[in-house]
Parts: sequence; structure tokens; C-alpha cells
Amino acid sequence: MAEVWIEAIGLLAGGLGIVAWIPQIRDVWVHERHEGISLTTFTVVTVALSLWLLYGVLIESMAMIVANVFTLAVILAVLIGVQRLRRREARIAEVQ
Repeated sequence: MAEVWIEAIGLLAGGLGIVAWIPQIRDVWVHERHEGISLTTFTVVTVALSLWLLYGVLIESMAMIVANVFTLAVILAVLIGVQRLRRREARIAEVQ
């Protein structure tokens, strides 16, 4: 029974971690702002989360697996949005 509570705490922590990225997603996709977003930092965070995901798989922790898969998906959405905006700005700069 204790393991269920431990996994529930992990799922709650993972859920909060995912919710924390919502303002970043809104800035990129809704407000189309990407200034100040470091792709280097996002790359390091992605590698770290991938390692946490691997760790979760190895110890068979559903909370770690679910949280890291969804967080990686959210980060991927931010990265895709940033790349899209930066490419568009580069095309506009070429035309001018």
C-alpha cells in the first residue's frame, strides 16, 4: 500500500512539473514570443529528462515514466514552436 502513495506523490510532482511549462507554451504558440529561450538550456533539460525517463523505466516507476514522457512532449512542443518562429523571422529578414 505504501508504494501506491509513493507513486501518487510522484505523479503529482510530475503533473506540477508539466503544468509549470504552460506559460512557456503560451508565450511561444499563442503570443508568438521566443526571445530569451535558450535552445542550449532546452537541450540540456531534454537530455536530463531522457535520463530520468530511462531511470524510471529501469526501476519500473510508472510515475517517473509518465511524468517524463509528458514533460518531454511539452518541451518538444516549445522547441518546435521556437524553431517555427525563428525560421519565419529569418525568412522575413531575407526578404527585407
